[in-house]
Order: sequence, then C-alpha cells, then structure tokens
Amino acid sequence: QVQLQESGPGLVKPSQTLSLTCTVSGDSITRMHTAWAWIRQSPGKGLEWMGVKTYGDITYYSPSLKSRISISRDTSKNQFSLQLSSVTPEDTAVYYCAAETDGAIYDTAQRYDYWGKGTQVTVGS
Repeated sequence: QVQLQESGPGLVKPSQTLSLTCTVSGDSITRMHTAWAWIRQSPGKGLEWMGVKTYGDITYYSPSLKSRISISRDTSKNQFSLQLSSVTPEDTAVYYCAAETDGAIYDTAQRYDYWGKGTQVTVGS
C-alpha cells in the first residue's frame, strides 16, 4: 500500500519560497497510471487542490497558483516536491501530499485515495 510522508520547514517568512518534500514508499512515482498531488487546507477553509505530477512527468497546476507553484520530482529517491514562491500569511495551511493510482488525473482533493498525514506550515516573521 502506498505511504506518503511530508517534510519541510514549519515556518516560512513572507515573500520567501515554501519548499516541501513528499517521500513515497510502497509504490513508485514512475509506475504507470499513478499521479502525485499537493493539497492544502487553510484554517477555517476546505481542502484546496494545488497541483499534480503524473507518472509520465506531466504537471498540472491550479490556475489560482500557477504563477507561484512548481512541482518537481527525484526518481532516484522516489520523492516529489512542492515549491510555492512569494508566500503571504494567506498561504498558512496544513499541506498534504496525496496519490491516485487508478489512472485518472483529478483536480479535486477529495478524489485522491492515498494521503500523507500533513504538515503545518505557517507564514510569518
């Protein structure tokens, strides 16, 4: 079974870049028909799908974040990463990495079957 674990700083200063890594076990991020996503939940708000990278290294981003987001991967470590630039306090959230293995690519957070536990990121000085 797929297991995901987020890691990265819990505090980021405004205007800097937020960087998180998701380490995957139990599956390969290059296995066919898999997709690997980043999702967040801000205080008092619902889940927000941020973007996804497919097994074939194709990436899709939320239109609202497209100018600031980048998702990359390191296949040798079976990891994928999130970078979000020019952060503000509104980017404070619990950040999750998630996976889907049914061959579909979803832009809705609730459609993902496998989730990490989440990591709190606070934007502040």
